[in-house]
This record gives sequence, structure tokens and C-alpha cells, in this order.
Amino acid sequence: MSAITHDLDALAPIGPLTDWLDAHVPELGKGPLKTSVLSGGTSNVVLTLDRGDKPMVLRRPPTVPPPGAEKGVLREARILTALNPTDVPHPVCYGSCDDTAVIGAPFYVMEKVDGWAPNLRDEKIWNEPPFDRMPFEYGIPFAIVDGLIKLANVDYVAIGLGDFGKPGKFLERQVDRWSGQLKSYKERYGYDGRHLQGYAETEEWLRHSKLPEEVRGIIHGDVGTPNMMFKWGPPARLAAMIDWELSTIGDPMLDLGWFTGGMRDETDPDKEFPTALNDPTHFPTKQELARYYCAGTGRDIRDYEWFSILAKFKSGCLLEYKVAQAEAGILPKETGRFFSRIVDNVFKETAKQIARMK
Repeated sequence: MSAITHDLDALAPIGPLTDWLDAHVPELGKGPLKTSVLSGGTSNVVLTLDRGDKPMVLRRPPTVPPPGAEKGVLREARILTALNPTDVPHPVCYGSCDDTAVIGAPFYVMEKVDGWAPNLRDEKIWNEPPFDRMPFEYGIPFAIVDGLIKLANVDYVAIGLGDFGKPGKFLERQVDRWSGQLKSYKERYGYDGRHLQGYAETEEWLRHSKLPEEVRGIIHGDVGTPNMMFKWGPPARLAAMIDWELSTIGDPMLDLGWFTGGMRDETDPDKEFPTALNDPTHFPTKQELARYYCAGTGRDIRDYEWFSILAKFKSGCLLEYKVAQAEAGILPKETGRFFSRIVDNVFKETAKQIARMK
């Protein structure tokens, strides 16, 4: 375990934290407070809080936070709190604190979700039985899209998120946003870049194609099996979408495009998935999921391909930072080669998708 996970007193001093919990989270109980590290890394640390009743979790930046981590924790707390009265599957937020004098950093306390999460480290048992086999496995993506439908149907202004993010001209900003991200790696990491086959065709298509009519709503920002928890027992039902630190206000169909990027494609049935995070063989096609999403949200299915291409463009531009970091010696060379293959595959596939549409 890293040093982050050992220094519990630095992460959550019992005395000050107990006093704050007494005043702000009575739902946790009144017994002696016990803490333990549930997960910890360079971005955020998650601690279990137990006072003898129902355990909860505390989320805070590490003791040496990366840039923006403290602001990100409070943004996440705000959106979770706003979602509390909705039917969107999410961890209930019981309270947040921006006073760094309490435990040394901003934090929030949320529900400890009862459910199972995909085991991404074990290729033999990726899902909790019976979801490790058909037909139960087939329902997992639909359960996730059920959550996206509920999220897309939330009136973000009515729940107090009218000033959360910058929704105006969201779609118009996207290509510059992510192409600029890609260019920034030269200044950040001294990375001169490389030729990405399919990138130019993708950028050109996005810049010159007709934009869909923008619908404003809440975007989770990182929809995928690593950020999902499911209820016990069939059928597949979403217990909570977690890790909301990238959430914003924009067009929520982008979440669908992002999630379905690695799914089977009805227009390309022979497509292979050499670098996919999950094996999509027994999953529905991306078009099935798109039709299901549109039926639940009233969106136009004709807009889906545009969001699918934008999501792939975004993912390719983002993931290239792993290649840049490996070139700079920050990450192992093998990690750089792995992500290099993923990015190459993303842009090549997207260029083929665009060609099939012509």
C-alpha cells in the first residue's frame, strides 16, 4: 500500500472530524468513530466511516493534492447533493465541508452503496455471478443506459444547477476544446506529437458537419463500467453511478456516445476489439443502446452518430496524454505503447465510421 493509505490521522483526524459529523451528519450515529481507507490514489482518497450504525464514506483529496483536486471534490459534492431528490442512481450526499481547518482539506460524506462493481483486475470473473454469463451479462449496458436516461431527463435548473458549468454553445466549443487539449501536451510534457491516422479526417468532419440541435442537461463525464455499481441479483439494475468529478452541464447525449464507443456496430459486424476495456461480444450493439436511449429521452436517433464521433475524438485526444507522459519518462514505456495502440485504433475506427456515412 502507498504512504497515502497509511497516515489515517493526517487524512481524517478523529477529534475534529467527529465534532463535524456530530453537527452535520447525525445519520451516521453517535458511537466512537472508526475510519479505514477504502481506496486511495493521486486524485482522491475514499475513507470508510463507521460509528456502529450504517457505515458511510468520506471523499477528499490526498494529502498532497494535484492541481484542481480540492475544487473538484466540492463540485462533486454539489452535484451529488443536487441529485439527492431525483431518481438518478447515485450515492446520497449527506454533507460537505469547504473548511480546510477541519481535516486539512475539503471533503464530503456520502452513502456507502450496497452493490457490486465489475472486477476489472480479474479476467476470469469480471462480473458478479450470474452476470458473468448470458443472458444476464447482456442486460448490464441497458442498466447503465437506464441511468443515463434518468440523468438526461433531470431539469438541472430546477435542482439548483443553473450556474453549474458553461452550457452556452457547448457543442460549438467541443472540437477546439479537445484539439487544444492534444496540442497542450507539447508544453506540459515536451511532447512533439506523432501522426495519428484518421485524426485529420475526424476533426474536419466535426468542424464542417451540421451540429445537432443542442439539448442542455447534466453530463456525468466518464460513463463506463469502472464507474458503475449494480444491485445484487438479476435482472441487471444500476445501484449508483459514481465518480462525478468530470460532470458538467452540456448535451447529455455525449455521455451515450462515450459509453458506446467500444460496443459492437451493426454497420461493421466484423469489427474486432483488440484494445477494448471490456469484451463487448455478449453486449448489445451501440445502435440498440442508442435506440433505447432515444426512446427514453425523446432524442432524435439521427443525432447519435455525431455524438458517437465527437466522443471518440474526445477520447483519442485525452488518452494521448498517456503516450506523452511515457515519452517524458513519467509513465513506463509499456504503458505508453498500450495507450498508443488504443488511440491509433480510436481514430482509425472513427475515420472508417465517417467513410461509411458518406
